[in-house]
Amino acid sequence: MLLLRLSAQDLLALNSRRHMVAHLAARYRYFRGRDVSDSEREAWAESLVELAEDLVEAGRGNVEMVVECAATVEAPRKGDPPLIDVVLVGRHPETSQPSFQLVELKRWSMVTRVEAATAQVVRVPGIAKPKKHPALQLRKTFQLFTGDQGPLRGITVECGGFAYLHNATDDSVRPLLDTLAPTGAYEQVYTGDSRDRLLLDLRRHFAENGADSAAEQLLKAMNLRNTPLLDAMIRSRGEDTVFTLRREQKKVADSVLHRADMVLGDPGQPAASPDGERAVFIVTGGAGTGKSAVGLQLRADFEAAGRTVKYASGSRAFNGALQEQVGYKEQEFKERFAYFSNFVTLPDPPLDVLICDEAHRLRERTTDRYRPEEEWGKQPQVDDLLDAARLTVFFLDESQSVRPKEVGTESLIENAAAARKIKPLPYRLREEWRCGGSDAYIRWVRAVLGIEEGTTEWTPDGLMHVEVAESPQELEHIIRTEVEAGATARMVAGFCWPWTDPVGKGKGARLEADVRIGDWHRPWNAKGDSFRDNGRVPPSTKWAVHPYGINQIGCVYSSQGLEWDWCGVILGGDMVRRGDRWVYRKGQWCKDPESGVKRVRVPGSFDMKLREGTGSKEEKAEEFARCVRHAYHVLMTRASRATVLYSTDEETQAYLKSCVGDVQIHGLRPTWESLPAEAREPHRSSPKRKGHDTSPGQELLF
Repeated sequence: MLLLRLSAQDLLALNSRRHMVAHLAARYRYFRGRDVSDSEREAWAESLVELAEDLVEAGRGNVEMVVECAATVEAPRKGDPPLIDVVLVGRHPETSQPSFQLVELKRWSMVTRVEAATAQVVRVPGIAKPKKHPALQLRKTFQLFTGDQGPLRGITVECGGFAYLHNATDDSVRPLLDTLAPTGAYEQVYTGDSRDRLLLDLRRHFAENGADSAAEQLLKAMNLRNTPLLDAMIRSRGEDTVFTLRREQKKVADSVLHRADMVLGDPGQPAASPDGERAVFIVTGGAGTGKSAVGLQLRADFEAAGRTVKYASGSRAFNGALQEQVGYKEQEFKERFAYFSNFVTLPDPPLDVLICDEAHRLRERTTDRYRPEEEWGKQPQVDDLLDAARLTVFFLDESQSVRPKEVGTESLIENAAAARKIKPLPYRLREEWRCGGSDAYIRWVRAVLGIEEGTTEWTPDGLMHVEVAESPQELEHIIRTEVEAGATARMVAGFCWPWTDPVGKGKGARLEADVRIGDWHRPWNAKGDSFRDNGRVPPSTKWAVHPYGINQIGCVYSSQGLEWDWCGVILGGDMVRRGDRWVYRKGQWCKDPESGVKRVRVPGSFDMKLREGTGSKEEKAEEFARCVRHAYHVLMTRASRATVLYSTDEETQAYLKSCVGDVQIHGLRPTWESLPAEAREPHRSSPKRKGHDTSPGQELLF
């Protein structure tokens, strides 16, 4: 848990905009499930600002303030993990080692002893129960941060702590200062009288520069910076541990593995009857909660245990990127991975385990225009999957369903399982790890798009960055600059332009520049599974990870399930802001008189799949609006550091600017060059396995 990470000077800038307390309160409610007290709000508004102002006055405005955080994402015992008010993060001016100060902020103006013989417990006027000396609180936190399981374990750091009672005088809190007070690296107590000594000590603890680098180290040690999923898979070559599972993720994985032992028995013994006990898990969670990470880890664990297991997905883009990046040969990939449509013919005997990722993309039944109709599914697709294995795990996020014929929901799976007399075991993943771990950003996206209620004012939190470009040219410049510097990045757009088939035949075919905004023209990513334009255009399944993919615009279908450091998102005419509401529109095309190519005549959606809804006119309209909203939700949650937005519609562009506000706050734009070295972890290269199919002369993005 972490409520805010900003430098002292940025925290003051945020507070001047009157956003700080509201942001902290929203994050507190998200993590704790309850509203913060009025007294805590007042404490944030007063004490955090006081400390930040002191840092700036000491010439240490660059020092990072990590506000209300726990030492680890793992709770040390039942209940909420203990929080520290602030961790100050920087570099030590003499040793250049990371320097941390754990801070307890108190608004107390007076304390008295409970007993004359001790200063460890005191009374505070206005507070009924006796309070511990702040150093005792700091001792516990210090041990959590530096202990065997803490984020500062095993690394050389300068670490201490202090209590700051800015409303008190030395005389009014004498029991906290005398010789009977607790001692340790965390025993310092400062009051209003000793503010000059505090400023001096802040200069002694922290150098003027290097705070962002040390903060990045701390976030990684606290497991708040994730290794990108495909990088983790490359690191393991698809074997063994592919990801570090945390809290809810680990709970789900452990539960599935335990249940598998009960249902499937010992993998070393003869196989149980295919008509024996079965189990179904339904794991739900929003974008970036680690559904794919859990699924891929389970696949590796089951395979290592000798189980027959397959990992199925409804996303060609995700499967294609996975195959390309990890370096699986074609046959090797088919033995381990599949699509939902592959189970029309059931495996005999049934698999031990089938892991179904992106299950929100389930269809009513399997159809395939490339196969004769007699090979299509004869029953609902969910039944194909349930019949294919003795233990089935579904991962889904209903807010990422982007087509009318995608029917995957919790209730659909529950009903299909109940028909087999199976009671599914439900799990919910809540903690987001994509988008820099910024749940605030994901909630903001959902509020802006009208998916759920919430504030549409963006508050910078030091975890995720968002801005609005003035033009598509500016958006492209930002994204290309980041790629050239070493980051991963892509440009994506709503399906608001016709999509022309490649012009010409074979690998020499070229792409038409269908995405046209004024005099800015760019092509969509290529259709099909082959390279185009003599190797200069990757196929859609490799667009997300191939370096030449930066030259094309992706859509929701080529982006779903993937992530980059930066993502440029173009909102087209299918979803425009009019007054206080969104309006959803279907586009119309006409033929260009010179080229004969389809062009936009009326702005709107050109996704033909969204015109296939069923029901009344009102039901079709609502289904269309839902799919468009969800598509932009997917596109706007693909970045791990920064999202750049641009709308082709003038009123919508103005609305986005009003939501994002002024983003020119010092140090918050995480360009690759501005990031500390610790944050610029190079992306892994795909292994060149023998027989791996990569177009000659083409390097890979990661």
